[in-house]
Amino acid sequence: METDALIRKVLSEARVIALVGASPKADRPSFGVLRFLQANGYRVIPVNPGLAGGMLHGEKVHADLTTISEDVDMIDIFRTSDAVPGVVDEALARFAGLKSIWMQIGVIHPQAAAKAQARGVDVVQNRCPVIEIPRLFANSPLSGH
Repeated sequence: METDALIRKVLSEARVIALVGASPKADRPSFGVLRFLQANGYRVIPVNPGLAGGMLHGEKVHADLTTISEDVDMIDIFRTSDAVPGVVDEALARFAGLKSIWMQIGVIHPQAAAKAQARGVDVVQNRCPVIEIPRLFANSPLSGH
């Protein structure tokens, strides 16, 4: 189980986040999380193959992680748990400086998490930054944001 210290570290170190499974639909959780993260000072790059090339919340949508030309600190996964290994493999292959992988509520994959951790990447599973940021940073701003 992730400690508050780990979650605080992950959220404080991230500046650029690739959000895998971004949706343009306001009733989808990924829509609200993307907006929330942007409002809290993060740059969020949406990833969704069905929307690739379009714009979402002022950012170009990418088909997958390999088409992102800049470095990303954190991958936020809004996909089913069985899709996680592919996302993790793609992230580890593409981003040498990747700091963390975040799996949203209901998304858990211990083997993929262990693989990322073995490469020095922090992992948070089954959590949502919309819940964690207010809980952990209620009385102080996010470090560096």
